[in-house]
Amino acid sequence: MEFVKKRRELKQFFKKYVPKKTGIIFIKIYRFTYFKDLYKFYSIKKAIWQHRKALEILRKKDKVKVAFFLIHESVWKYEVLFDLMLKHPRFEPLIFVCPVVNYGKDNMLFEMDKAFESFKEKGYNVIKTFDEETDAYLDIQKIHSPDIIFYTNPYEGLQDHRYFLKAFSKHLTCYVPYAVMTTNYEMFYNLDFHNLVWKIFSETSIHKEIASQKQTNKGQNSVITGYPGFDKLLINKTPNAAVWKNKNLKKIIWAPHHSMNELNKVSNFLEYYDIFLELALNYQNKVQIAFKPHPLLRVKLEKDPNWGKEKTDIYYNKWDKLDNGQFENSEYVDLFLTSDAMIHDCGSFMSEYLITGKPSLFMIRNESIMKEWSDFGDKALSVHYQSRNDKQVIDFIENVVLAENDWMKEERNTFVQNTLIQKNNFNASENILNYLENQIFQ
Repeated sequence: MEFVKKRRELKQFFKKYVPKKTGIIFIKIYRFTYFKDLYKFYSIKKAIWQHRKALEILRKKDKVKVAFFLIHESVWKYEVLFDLMLKHPRFEPLIFVCPVVNYGKDNMLFEMDKAFESFKEKGYNVIKTFDEETDAYLDIQKIHSPDIIFYTNPYEGLQDHRYFLKAFSKHLTCYVPYAVMTTNYEMFYNLDFHNLVWKIFSETSIHKEIASQKQTNKGQNSVITGYPGFDKLLINKTPNAAVWKNKNLKKIIWAPHHSMNELNKVSNFLEYYDIFLELALNYQNKVQIAFKPHPLLRVKLEKDPNWGKEKTDIYYNKWDKLDNGQFENSEYVDLFLTSDAMIHDCGSFMSEYLITGKPSLFMIRNESIMKEWSDFGDKALSVHYQSRNDKQVIDFIENVVLAENDWMKEERNTFVQNTLIQKNNFNASENILNYLENQIFQ
């Protein structure tokens, strides 16, 4: 009735003030928007009902099958949680490597093989969801029947539709953000995925508050647990320094983002790719630099008309050939913990690297980058050294890294303890496991 009343009022308004054809168009747009919002509201209510029913069924089971859907090795934040579940008498965790499809089949196969081999080498029970020889996709529901599914990414179209949220709407689905989010972008908080997933395990109370403001469901499925991506950095007391070529030099990580021409254009790579090679040569007796780009940077450079695959391969190979340089593209816990500093423009590393206690320089390409940053992003940036030109990068290397004049150390550590670390004496993975136990077994 409300819709009919509003439509009548709109018709009267447009009849009086707007040409007839234009008015009809506006009425159609309104009707479409109204029913779209109505359907979204219905979908959220339906998801809540389905999750409640799935939970009731699960509480009657002795064993809980948990599936972790992995697409990129580099965004795996569940290692500690997975290990905890392996030791638990009632959880049966499995890792499924799912196809990432947004950059073509060759990239899909490369990423799948890379992740599969890496996790197999670690001794994990890991399963591929695509068979290259038979060109067949694994029916996870039919063969493995998981009870709970953990996702590593929320974007529809990035992951093959067979393994996306909509295909598992009757299951208990969980999500840990692939990075500690620093911006207010809608895509990080209010996609259909965020509103329809059973639980989102939030990084901090600030992120929970942002979710309550931005999500259509008011963040009702958000649970503050801390960020499990911190856990390995916190519990690893004997990191392996052999990940570096030259352990006797000061060790700096350079981590450029991939967003060179889209979104907030945060990446400084195109402006600095030659400069960092020069820095490696200029400081060859003092500094070891690990080039650790975002995994998508290589994909985008290979497709860029000014770069292409050959030029990209040549550039990446240069880092491996340097005596005081190296290219890194896999797990980075040991790299982080045994480094002396990081230089980057990657929001996902802003918080993770702070956990190490080491100094970090954030490279600001232009001031507009911070316009969409959240309250959390502003606070995280405030405890970083910052650069807006190559002279400031050099000053960071000279004074903070080499001279060890780290005047922001105390401020950084205060932010870590007050904002990033939970105060209940449990790490994030333990908090997630405790939450699941309370929901299912009690």
